[in-house]
Amino acid sequence: MSEHPRFGFTRHGLAVHARVIDHHPAGSAYARFNKRIAMALTAGVGTMTTFWLFCLLALCSLPSVLSAFAPFAHTFPAWMVKASIIALVAWIAQTFLQLVLLPALMVGQSLQNAASDARAAKQFEDTEQVRSDLMVALDRLDVTTEGGLTAVLAEAKAAHADVQSLRDILATALTDSAKQRKETGR
Repeated sequence: MSEHPRFGFTRHGLAVHARVIDHHPAGSAYARFNKRIAMALTAGVGTMTTFWLFCLLALCSLPSVLSAFAPFAHTFPAWMVKASIIALVAWIAQTFLQLVLLPALMVGQSLQNAASDARAAKQFEDTEQVRSDLMVALDRLDVTTEGGLTAVLAEAKAAHADVQSLRDILATALTDSAKQRKETGR
């Protein structure tokens, strides 16, 4: 379990970790144990393997139900249609899964939501910071804003004016030099 958040903190002090379980390191040993169990159950039950196991469990009581109908009365062995099988499947499905497993899954999902909220808050804050930085950069690139690109543009115009005046001086000097050569050459 990582104690230092990998992705920093949100503005409100929430740690942002890569793994969900690392978002909840605080609390007593009992609370940390409960969080770990809830996360393991949530990760384990939310699989297709568990789906197929629950399907098989539900199908265990199907022979009993079907044997109540005349066409299937003597189709299944006696041990498959005993009331004890139906009672066991009903206890597992209705009592254990609904009363025990569902609250644990809800705790696991709450932990996942809290971790997701912290990551989303951090991403939003980072996005807002980038947006703010972009606005500053665009403002500096705007030619109507004082400083930034406006200062560069003013310097470029001044340099252009200096170059133009140097061209004019050079052109005048070349013209005068050509006139003097013509006058001396004659």
